Amino acid sequence: MDANQAGTEYFRSLLLTVVGQAYSAAGYQLEARPVQWAGGKFTFVRSMPEGLYAFIIYQILTYTDTEWAAGQPSRFRVELVRSDQPRAQAASDHPQAVRRDLSALVVEDFGVAILPSAAHWWTFHTTQELGQALAEAGHLVVGYGIPWLAGDLKPGGG
Repeated sequence: MDANQAGTEYFRSLLLTVVGQAYSAAGYQLEARPVQWAGGKFTFVRSMPEGLYAFIIYQILTYTDTEWAAGQPSRFRVELVRSDQPRAQAASDHPQAVRRDLSALVVEDFGVAILPSAAHWWTFHTTQELGQALAEAGHLVVGYGIPWLAGDLKPGGG
């Protein structure tokens, strides 16, 4: 196992520790896709009414120190998808299909200035920083993302 694979496996372990129980309680399960995990992509999926699927996708970019560069933080982002397709990456022209970065949903759509920008990546150097970043992102997913994917929460209070 190379350093990148070790980093993504560690991320998966901490991701499940921090948000796994909350996502499971909301009906989401982590897809067992080790090849995607090795590439830094972790997808939680839930079957929805009307033949739709909801996805919470974490994409991590792990940074490994080299002799040429050191000290850069690793980072992750979260994408939310609702689709009639059983795979998150599949295109859909379904009228209820949506795809949005969590940070853009919170900052632009809901107007909550809790993050520095709508194109936010959570960064971390240490396990403690990763745990805090996952907790922050997880709270936003539970508070905004999951209800938005279910159609229960719409920007503008609708």
